[in-house]
Amino acid sequence: MPPEIRDILSRLIAFPTVSLQSNLALLDYVESMLVPLGITVRRFAHPDGTRANLWATVGREVDGGVVLSGHSDVVPVTGQRWTSNPFALREDAGRWFGRGAVDMKGFVAVAIHTMMQAAKRDLQRPLHLALSYDEEVGCLGVRGMIDSLAREPLRPAFCIVGEPTGMRLATGHKGKTALRACCTGRAGHSALAPDALNALHLGAAFVQRLQARQAELALRGARDAAYSIPYTTIHAGLMRGGEALNIVPASCEIDFEIRNIAADDPHAILAAIIEDADAIAMPYRDRFAEAAIRIDTLSGYPGLDTPMDSPTIACVSALLGTGLPTIKVAYGTEGGLFAKGLDIPTLICGPGDMDQGHKPDEFVAISQIEACFHFQMRLLGLLEKGGPLSAE
Repeated sequence: MPPEIRDILSRLIAFPTVSLQSNLALLDYVESMLVPLGITVRRFAHPDGTRANLWATVGREVDGGVVLSGHSDVVPVTGQRWTSNPFALREDAGRWFGRGAVDMKGFVAVAIHTMMQAAKRDLQRPLHLALSYDEEVGCLGVRGMIDSLAREPLRPAFCIVGEPTGMRLATGHKGKTALRACCTGRAGHSALAPDALNALHLGAAFVQRLQARQAELALRGARDAAYSIPYTTIHAGLMRGGEALNIVPASCEIDFEIRNIAADDPHAILAAIIEDADAIAMPYRDRFAEAAIRIDTLSGYPGLDTPMDSPTIACVSALLGTGLPTIKVAYGTEGGLFAKGLDIPTLICGPGDMDQGHKPDEFVAISQIEACFHFQMRLLGLLEKGGPLSAE
């Protein structure tokens, strides 16, 4: 494996590109590596100008290229106990440590190196590099870039999202909808609690309904055996309300999520939850006209479910050369957005294991980076010969 990949990864990790903070210095570095080689680079900026997506292209301007997709942002290190500087690459026992090493600057480092190698070859089909911002907070940043690319005449043949899969080929992940239940009651003195309406009690009843909906999905809902949790899940993660013990709280907020398999419609599930919320508040409205549970959507992204008969799966499997069966991953990615927005087959394949990410002393095995390098070199050879020929 070329030593340049380590150097690139070291530079990438040194940029503290925590979500919602600027990634422009990292993009400047990437451009400094690519533009002098004649690689076309464009940016798609956030409206406030503090961060941006990057789209780089090398090779002929024709249909049928391949997208290597990664995000530039990382999760925070606040409150985590690292044994070394999280923003300085450290090597130990065949591993590279640093924030983002596995999620997902290791893949990005290899992809940048592959783009640089591609500039030295006569590619018959283009290779694209997509770097996004704010993926870790709901796949927010990439959407504007995908919307712009969807209006262009040329279309890649497929996209590979390099999230960590242990270099296994993943064909799907669940969709996610993040929501907030805003419960409204009526404040009062706790000594006269029956004369008020406790919003926390409304919230507790709502959480019970979420649990009942989850139990129903687990018992009778659709199944996808490729997932470790083979059904759609509903999860309440945050509950906020109350000012003091002697005040009946008038408001309560509950943040919850739906993670749906492809066979389930999250909109239908949400509609049923909204009915539950109204049924909880309705009996109180004779005495408390303001009684309500309003559901707001915070964010979300579509799932990914690339059909097993897609020729792209056979193509990428052959390039990997492992003979291992495909998998589906539990976490979300930008893959569903690429598949839906550009209408192209999308797969997930990258070095390392997600279990190593988001933790203190995050690491990626060097052997995984090496496997990723060899895979991308074989992909480059395919583009040099002229395949994939077109988008499906």
